[in-house]
Amino acid sequence: MAKTFKTFSVAGVSTLNSTTKIRFANDFVSRIKILDKNGHTDVELIELGGEFTKSEVCQILMAHPKFQGEDAQEAIYEYVVRNCKEIKNEIEEKMLSFQDVEEDLIGPKQS
Repeated sequence: MAKTFKTFSVAGVSTLNSTTKIRFANDFVSRIKILDKNGHTDVELIELGGEFTKSEVCQILMAHPKFQGEDAQEAIYEYVVRNCKEIKNEIEEKMLSFQDVEEDLIGPKQS
């Protein structure tokens, strides 16, 4: 069976019950309405300016200025690790380098 790749023109993150997750859509207004109706908070979606696969969307969001917060980056990273094997190693390397820079600037995280 041939593998198909759905594409999306809208993506971002939202929080529900204290859990932030990545969201994919093709209609900006409809997706905002659905997320709002279901009680999501901290909804941050962008129009991507084209059609992209989920792997491509993850790469775009990882680099986008609106998604540099810890919750957004963690949500994108979690999705990639579970679902985007083709870019997993690249994203893991980026996350490790971010952690190294953070530790250099503010010290190691306290558990």
